[in-house]
Amino acid sequence: MISLEFETNEPQLKGIVTRLFSQQEYFLQMHPDGTIDGTKDENSDYTLFNLIPVGLRVVAIQGVKAGLYVAMNAEGYLYSSDVFTPECKFKESVFENYYVIYSSTLYRQQESGRAWFLGLNKEGQIMKGNRVKKTKPSSHFVPKPIEVCMYREPSLHEIGEKQGRSRKSSGTPTMNGGKVVNQDST
Repeated sequence: MISLEFETNEPQLKGIVTRLFSQQEYFLQMHPDGTIDGTKDENSDYTLFNLIPVGLRVVAIQGVKAGLYVAMNAEGYLYSSDVFTPECKFKESVFENYYVIYSSTLYRQQESGRAWFLGLNKEGQIMKGNRVKKTKPSSHFVPKPIEVCMYREPSLHEIGEKQGRSRKSSGTPTMNGGKVVNQDST
């Protein structure tokens, strides 16, 4: 009898390397230190992101150069995370004007149920997710694909094992999207 069950570390998910161009005319970028903002420089290496499918119309957004994931905490602040957590999952939707919007799969307005969105303001700075509306240009992005790649699925099963070493996911990140500092590190 042949067993078809096997564990592989080979990439299994098809995703894309892309640049996310905002309707505000900025490219989303992630600096090596994890700071997230916008730039007008289309050729910046920091504007490259891996869009990794992690569910039906759900993606993880990972900076290619920094290797960190874009995440949104319970206060609506964007930050970068070195481990994949539920805060790193964004619903990818095509808006009626054919722009793509990214909303947190975890957080939304308590009373109205309105989703919290990834957004850049007119100065290219990231906005709090609960301040961004899907109808406004700040939340509208055009993915500009560079190449198709194969990825290993970021596993939420490993979160429990890594929690002792990982960053605090809902700490007090800076408004500009800087990384949350691991206060347990020595």
